[in-house]
Amino acid sequence: MTPPAITCWPAPFEPDRAAEVARLYDAGPLRDLAGGAAGCSPYLHGILRAEADWITAAMAAPEAALDALLGDAAPGAMRRDKQRMAALVALLDLGGAWDLAQVTAALTDFADRAVARAIDAELAPLQARGKLSGETGLFVLAMGKMGAHELNYSSDIDLICMMDDHGLDAAEAGTRRSLLIRAVRAAMRRLSEVTEAGYVFRTDLRLRPDASVTPVVVTTRFAETYYEGLGRTWERAAFIKARAAAGDIPAGARFLEALRPFVWRRHLDFAAIEDAHDILRKIRAHHGLAGPITLPGHDMKLGRGGIREIEFFAQTRQLISGGRDGRLRHRGTLAALAALAEAGWVESDVSGTLAAAYTRHREVEHRLQMLRDAQTHVLPQSAEGFDRLAAFMGTTRAALEARLRDDLEAVHALCEPFFAPRPVTREEGAETPDFGTEITRRWLSYPALRSPRAARLFERLKPRILHRLGDAREPERALGHFDAFLAGLPAGVQVFSLFEANPQLVDLLTDIVTTAPRLAEYLGRNAGVFDAVIGGAFFEPWPGAAELVAALNHRLAREGDYEARLDAARAWAKEMRFRVGVHHLRGLVDAEEAGRQYADLAEAVLAGLWPVVTGEFARKHGPEPGQGAAVVAMGSLGAGRLHAASDLDLILIYDAGAAEASEGPRPLPVRSYFARLTQALITALSAPMAQGRLYEVDMRLRPSGRNGPVAVSVASWESYQQSEAWTWEHLALTRARAVAGSVPLGARIEAFRCALLARPRDASEIAKIKTDVADMRARIFAARPGAGGLTAKDGPGRLQDLELFAQSQALLSGRDARDVAGQLSDVADAADLLAHGRQLWQVRAGAALIGLSEAHGQGVGQAAMAFILRITGQESEAALVAALEDGAATTVARIEAALAGAEAAPS
Repeated sequence: MTPPAITCWPAPFEPDRAAEVARLYDAGPLRDLAGGAAGCSPYLHGILRAEADWITAAMAAPEAALDALLGDAAPGAMRRDKQRMAALVALLDLGGAWDLAQVTAALTDFADRAVARAIDAELAPLQARGKLSGETGLFVLAMGKMGAHELNYSSDIDLICMMDDHGLDAAEAGTRRSLLIRAVRAAMRRLSEVTEAGYVFRTDLRLRPDASVTPVVVTTRFAETYYEGLGRTWERAAFIKARAAAGDIPAGARFLEALRPFVWRRHLDFAAIEDAHDILRKIRAHHGLAGPITLPGHDMKLGRGGIREIEFFAQTRQLISGGRDGRLRHRGTLAALAALAEAGWVESDVSGTLAAAYTRHREVEHRLQMLRDAQTHVLPQSAEGFDRLAAFMGTTRAALEARLRDDLEAVHALCEPFFAPRPVTREEGAETPDFGTEITRRWLSYPALRSPRAARLFERLKPRILHRLGDAREPERALGHFDAFLAGLPAGVQVFSLFEANPQLVDLLTDIVTTAPRLAEYLGRNAGVFDAVIGGAFFEPWPGAAELVAALNHRLAREGDYEARLDAARAWAKEMRFRVGVHHLRGLVDAEEAGRQYADLAEAVLAGLWPVVTGEFARKHGPEPGQGAAVVAMGSLGAGRLHAASDLDLILIYDAGAAEASEGPRPLPVRSYFARLTQALITALSAPMAQGRLYEVDMRLRPSGRNGPVAVSVASWESYQQSEAWTWEHLALTRARAVAGSVPLGARIEAFRCALLARPRDASEIAKIKTDVADMRARIFAARPGAGGLTAKDGPGRLQDLELFAQSQALLSGRDARDVAGQLSDVADAADLLAHGRQLWQVRAGAALIGLSEAHGQGVGQAAMAFILRITGQESEAALVAALEDGAATTVARIEAALAGAEAAPS
């Protein structure tokens, strides 16, 4: 093994003490290193002199030397080994042979072994006498820097000792815990008691739940209940770094996994910012560290710009975002900063600056502690002290002070604004506007504002919100819609913290309540979807159906049971729907693109949930017989265009082959199997749950409509389509598309569809199709004549009429296109029809997004109408209505001429 390379060493501050130690080592870099260390550090001077032979041998293979320590758990041997470890690691650090990560890992690994040896030494007699079994269930969690493998040179170690009591009755658990409490107390004395030989580690057990009243060993069941009901933000932050370090490691890992929902919240948790700021403020106040940065006596850990600010900066962002983004769940500070930058939660230059400062801060911290083996982080008060520290660090006092000042100020400048958000200035609305007092007076009675903390947060936001609402076209209407949003919020702390940390969300919310009240009411019930806006990818290009399926599958894989997966799908779909709606509202996408995105989303939901539904169904009744089933999208989803309020037209077609029944715990006949599977899918999509419902489902386009079975075999479906289907069913077939389920079956359905549409038709068939379409139009108009004006869907020459005509042209021409443009591609002068159809869709999609009644002028606010006019490119409501009426008249004339035979059917 190659000895580590010594590349630097301290300049001896006390040359005589350096020479005294140096003569004990052979000439070379190790002599200079040992002498320089001894000449600066009184603590190292004594060890380097007493352990010269061991250190000389250990420096040839330091990893092996460290691994060999702690073979003897006797107190004296452990204390001797602690001193040897301290000297060896110090030399590797001071000599430039090891970087910060290697140094802190070695210190932590030694602490892990020391705790394990002490615990084992106290348990062994109890096990030998039969008072404890071999499996005690005791485990020790390393917290703080020890948990993160970041121990400093003279660190206390923060531990939580627990006993896994799952499966034990109360009497057995009580007896075992009493024995373990005595053993743990003795083990801690073995580690921390100071003797003539020193100590091993100072231990701190106060991070356990309710430490003032609980014993040093708590049970896992008690701890789980405590954290679930009473756990605080600082405890969540502490458990980011927690690690099972000794005892029953698997039991410790199980406990930490059970605690994951407590630490990593599902939603973005900006309330943690204020909590972290309060903790920092209290620490500074308690230690008298609230003043400006001055180097003499400055605390490198707790003071402004210090180590704790960087740690809180990383941990708070982890708490905010780590529940949604698993990439951020790192114990170490440097790893967390790097992950935050890589995931886009922190700018890379900010992460880099903090990481570099953290590394240098830790170097200073270690040198301060090496001087006298003291748990200190305080810079010297005197010039002599700074001279000694500078010599120990191999630099000059002036260079050291300049670097310290630059690093501390840079860290504080980056961290402080995050923990103490900039207050709203007068120009931004520091004074609360005086309007709508009758409404604003009742706000404090709403559920979201009942807690003092939420009310305090909201008071800081209120001026900005009211100013934005006051700038709306109709302030009173906008205030009323915001009132509906606020009334619907079940709790406010998280949402208001989110707004305070991200003021742009206030602007977005006021846009929504001004323009789209239905969307605002939805947000009041589902404010968690605001997380998506700052979730990293909200404004990136649309991922497409395949990536959406992968994202949904990733989300579903985190859930443990069927109900949880259905709720997770609802939450995910809400976020994605919200994204499409915001992009459409803000003009980032037009109505056509929004329609495609809504369709992609629905297809992804079907493709992602189908394996979940079939898997749950198979658990009871066995896997799908034969080739299984395919979910076929009809109507708008089949054509690949939905709006914000669309339901889903679906049919289910199966191919059971020769099977007569399923094979499972409760087998079902094939027909019953697939009928009940279809109902399970409908329930999965449309049943209201904690996260709402996904989609309304319409199965009426299946063979024989409401009178037919909800699932049909592929052979029956093909036979029906060939010999029994009505014209309207063939029209519907022009938009059919398999979107989930069996891929081979989906390919068979598509091949059959294309062949059926492409078959030659004689004059009588063409005439019948035209007659049937004309009859269908008459019945539709009789049932839903439309109101004209802004009505986009119903009535002559409107969307439904145009889409029906396009389907008829696809059927007559034998084309397999599903969208209106493709279906009309052979129709002469189709451009005018398509332009009219696009404008109708813009109105239809815009109205669905903002909850606008399509009746002419009815209940249309100025902001809502402004949105419709913007997306349609019209100057006024009158101009838009005139354009729709003119387009409808032209469309009706073209359709009626074609159906009467004035235009020949495309060949």
